[in-house]
Amino acid sequence: MWIWRGEAASALVPKHSDWTGHTLVISNEHAVGVQDASPSAMHAVAGLVQQVAQRMGDAFHCTGVNILNASGPGSGQSVDHLHFHVVPKWGDDGMDLWPHSQQSSHELDGEWSDLLRAELAR
Repeated sequence: MWIWRGEAASALVPKHSDWTGHTLVISNEHAVGVQDASPSAMHAVAGLVQQVAQRMGDAFHCTGVNILNASGPGSGQSVDHLHFHVVPKWGDDGMDLWPHSQQSSHELDGEWSDLLRAELAR
């Protein structure tokens, strides 16, 4: 079900969710994830994510939101289209969406911050 349809980004209720108020914000322009999205698509989606989060506070009286995204085959992304989950949160709701486990599948050679810094400088 559509909640909002904009020119560059839209919001909808996911087909299957146990999270009250869970909303998907998607790019109307096709991109698989944040890595291949155009700057204008990212701008539109980020703007709508912010609007949805603000309106959730007004509509649901929630005290916060969690914004979730998985991009790329190694991330657990289940739909090959850029989207963000916006989940309203109340301090006493008992739901914890923050990752707490340590990665064990990959180790980086060297200092990871130096590697990323060098790539961003290219």
